[in-house]
Amino acid sequence: MKILVTGTAGFIGHALALRLLARGDEIVGVDNLNDYYDVNLKKDRLSQLKPYPNFTDVRLDLENAESMAELFATHRPQRVVNLAAQAGVRYSRENPKAYINANISGFLNVLEGCRHNPVEHLVYASSSSVYGASTGVPFSVHQNVDHPVSLYAASKKSNELMAHSYSHLFNIPTTGLRFFTVYGPWGRPDMALFLFTRSILADEPIDVFNHGKHRRDFTYIDDIVEGVIRTLDNVAKPNPDWSGDSPDPGTSLAPFKIYNIGSNNPVELLRYIEIIEDCLGKKAIKNMLPMQPGDVPATYADVEDLILDVDYRPTTRVEDGIAQFVDWYRSYYGV
Repeated sequence: MKILVTGTAGFIGHALALRLLARGDEIVGVDNLNDYYDVNLKKDRLSQLKPYPNFTDVRLDLENAESMAELFATHRPQRVVNLAAQAGVRYSRENPKAYINANISGFLNVLEGCRHNPVEHLVYASSSSVYGASTGVPFSVHQNVDHPVSLYAASKKSNELMAHSYSHLFNIPTTGLRFFTVYGPWGRPDMALFLFTRSILADEPIDVFNHGKHRRDFTYIDDIVEGVIRTLDNVAKPNPDWSGDSPDPGTSLAPFKIYNIGSNNPVELLRYIEIIEDCLGKKAIKNMLPMQPGDVPATYADVEDLILDVDYRPTTRVEDGIAQFVDWYRSYYGV
């Protein structure tokens, strides 16, 4: 298939594009190489994709409506995976407009591209952060998520609502994927695993928020990519049993679906740090801090729908996943 993947210089986009290229798909990759974190890391990810003859690299801002319309009209992708976004919960307090521009305006242009071109299926990144103030775990796509606690989370919830309206109005099959704390080789430098590894190796203290009592459904990158591909290949369909009298948030009478992609096995942050210490052979200097505004105490994914619909079962233990990251980090940075 010809697949448009946005965010191909990003962590998940890079890994997904590699898998799709390896299986023979033609990939049109879009990224703007913004400087939210190290641009050289993004360029090195792209350097792994460019040798493939079936990869087309496009430099573009999603919020540029005219360029996005031209992109769709020129390449006419059969399917689309939208992973480009302004990421980060805490950064959304400092620069809220970046989230509106990239995550709202940019996503609107993706939807418009799908509306005006024969796109068979749009898969897009949502986030576990949409569960916000919810405390009932494991989190299910069939529960209400109307209480986000960060603008980042609100932008991702907005994406789900926007996608539903386009599925309803224009019969565009859309699938939203709520990712749960993705980690692994080539990961993001603003994420805990990257920050902790760098600081421990440099004998610098690490900030441990909520005194290490956070619980996160850490999900290895290979498991995330497997889930994305399986949902991409399984085009969203209407739920004929959906009822407005008792509306199910995870399905619709329109061709619209929401899934969680997580490990289904939350780990306490202090345990996560212990595993990093074991892999590095060094102890961390911990700076214990209270929970930060916008953070949530726990995430835990109910992945039953993915199991039933696409036989998705995450297989990577957190001990193995962190070891893989540490090996990559040492090799990439020559530590």
